[in-house]
Amino acid sequence: GGKPKRGRAVAESEAAPLPDPVLPAIDQPFGVIVTGIGGTGIVTIGGVLGMAAHLEGKGVGIIDMAGLAQKGGAVYSHIRISNKPEDIHAIRIAAGGADLVLGGDIVVAGNKKVLAAVKHGATRMIVNLAEFLPGDFTRNADFSLPMERMKRAIVSAAGRDQVSFIDATRLATALMGNSIAANMFMVGYAFQKGALPLSAESIEQAIEMNGEAVAMNRAAFRWGRRAALDAEAVERLIPSATADDDNRRLSQSLEEVIERRVAYLTEYQNAAYATRYAGLVAKLRVAEETRAPGRTGLADAAARNLFKLMAYKDEYEVARLYTDGNFVKQVASTFEPGNLRFEFHLAPPLLARVDKITGKPRKMSFGPWMMKAFGLLRRFKGLRGTAFDPFGYTAERRTERKLIADYETLLSEVGDNLTADNHPLAVGLAVIPEKIRGFGHVKARSLTVAKADEAALLEQFRSGGAPMLKAAE
Repeated sequence: GGKPKRGRAVAESEAAPLPDPVLPAIDQPFGVIVTGIGGTGIVTIGGVLGMAAHLEGKGVGIIDMAGLAQKGGAVYSHIRISNKPEDIHAIRIAAGGADLVLGGDIVVAGNKKVLAAVKHGATRMIVNLAEFLPGDFTRNADFSLPMERMKRAIVSAAGRDQVSFIDATRLATALMGNSIAANMFMVGYAFQKGALPLSAESIEQAIEMNGEAVAMNRAAFRWGRRAALDAEAVERLIPSATADDDNRRLSQSLEEVIERRVAYLTEYQNAAYATRYAGLVAKLRVAEETRAPGRTGLADAAARNLFKLMAYKDEYEVARLYTDGNFVKQVASTFEPGNLRFEFHLAPPLLARVDKITGKPRKMSFGPWMMKAFGLLRRFKGLRGTAFDPFGYTAERRTERKLIADYETLLSEVGDNLTADNHPLAVGLAVIPEKIRGFGHVKARSLTVAKADEAALLEQFRSGGAPMLKAAE
């Protein structure tokens, strides 16, 4: 636990004065839709904007629609702002009636219910690029958001010049230390773009009257304004802790994929272990270039998935990852010092008891002293896979070692029999380990499914048949 780090964001938001934008005229009631995920402050935004309008003597009407899931579900606030209260006859914004959409989440902002209220060329849309996965991902491990498709739908509905995409959650978290500031950041961004018919003074006064995290919300509003004026300048001010973390950077080539994994496996076990990995990947890469010229994907799949199997997360690796410095560095960059207490929830294979109801191992709680225990345990990684490894005799560890050996045998067979025709099947076989996910009993379930798919693909590969399963790209 601990308090998020805020750095100098609040103070820096008081820096150089900001120019006031030209505010939109209110010839008829101005319609605003604020959308997002429940529990992130969407309703509060409506309340702040409503109070700001009231302070200016304007008419205002608000309808909040939270549905069945007030937290984690889609939330919509419809806001009408007019010069006089009597000008508002209906609050809910009908088809094509929105003047501004503040999308706190691109998934909700891009759904049909919101886009129906958008008028092409007239409605301004300010959309947060942060990805909040819906409940589907808990049922489908391969679920991914069609981000580009959602962007295209939003742009198609409103028009390219009417849409602004901004990664408000990332910026607000980096500047204020709290993702909840993202929505007020977007209000500031929309205001500075001239998309809100309210003054900065009334909005900030409404933030103060709301009384909740006043300093942070005022700073978020001002940072949003600065981002609208010069997004690159704001980006340059963001702490570089995450940018400097090489673990967060994606590899740009197959050579880099292999190089980084060789370095990792050397730390994981030793240089000989890493050389074993690099040698097999190199052989398969040569086989792909000579036996299936012009085709790609097999060597890359093998490089990623052989590494995945070889770097299985056992007790020694968990200890190393907690004590190699990266974990402590990440925590220090996120939380204020002096307010931290680590608590670890683990199910050690030699200690965890079995739950009488589920039949699965129960997690146990361990205090901060575990960091010292991890530091000691990581020194014994050389025992991994040997007769002296106390953890190596469990069924799970034996299975993991067998998976590596089986996959190496599979890759050798694939490389020896590869042709241009069976290349798609070869890639399909190489990516099978991607389906092996989780730990313990969860991993055992996914392994059963993965092995069934592997057997079907391998039968086709050996018989020279056409691929029946879709290979990962």
